[in-house]
Amino acid sequence: MTPRTDLQPLRVLVTGHAGFTGRYVTAALTQAGHEVVVLTETPDQLSSSPVDLLDRAGVENAVALARPDAVIHLAAIAFVAHGDVDAIYRTNVVGTRHLLEALAYLPERPRSVLLASSANVYGNNPVELLDESVEPAPANDYAVSKLAMEYMAKLWTNRLPIVLARPFNYTGVGQSENFLLPKIVDHFRRGERLIELGNIDVARDFQDVRFVADAYVRLLSADAAGGTVNLCSGVSVSLLEVIDMMQELAGYEIEIKVNPAFVRGNEVARLTGDNRLLRELIGPLGIIPLRSTLEWMLHDGRAPA
Repeated sequence: MTPRTDLQPLRVLVTGHAGFTGRYVTAALTQAGHEVVVLTETPDQLSSSPVDLLDRAGVENAVALARPDAVIHLAAIAFVAHGDVDAIYRTNVVGTRHLLEALAYLPERPRSVLLASSANVYGNNPVELLDESVEPAPANDYAVSKLAMEYMAKLWTNRLPIVLARPFNYTGVGQSENFLLPKIVDHFRRGERLIELGNIDVARDFQDVRFVADAYVRLLSADAAGGTVNLCSGVSVSLLEVIDMMQELAGYEIEIKVNPAFVRGNEVARLTGDNRLLRELIGPLGIIPLRSTLEWMLHDGRAPA
């Protein structure tokens, strides 16, 4: 497979454009020469109030007004420990179905519909390097909701050119401190001498949000319809290695205390992705080393407005 090079500037509908990932995706699309529209009653104005994905009629009207050539669907509840389980399933599954239904009604359907799933669907898998053929084994409600979304989306593949993207863990400037790496970086930024963590015997294929945004945008021009693709670096880093990097960057050591209240049941021990398919689809990958990402977060990094 080779990436397509004939793609003209597109009118791209981005859901969740104001969120952490959405701001970077919007910036990457604009830099690539595409026009960004969002799910609002006036889709050309990015500052307008968004339409609730659970409002079926509102989504249909907003999509009809947006008239997208392509779609990057990011809007979701993405925090694994989110307290409202019902909301996770409603937003991630039902909300996505409303969007797909509205897109299928368009007189001219988009040429690419990218849905952001998650590598969490692989769960606690004994496979050392996870490629897209590995059987999912979700270990929490968030992961189950994303896998359910994938199965639901497959019902629409005969009507829409759907690409299912499974990003592994990623971070960057602007991510909420509910997430682990921003929490760690913030402790060092403030000069804290003690940090309380939960599961520390875990390893993740951490990426930079800018790499993920770039991959999403490039996938719009790939011949990937009907497929599932990992977004990953191919290397896992343990939490203790992250702490070591931060101690080196900040110039001091921090004490780690395991707080039982932060320990999650069914925690996935290791997630390492195989990125060969992504490389085949979009070409050379702009992977950013985790140390560089942490340094950007620690010092004077800026997120897109």
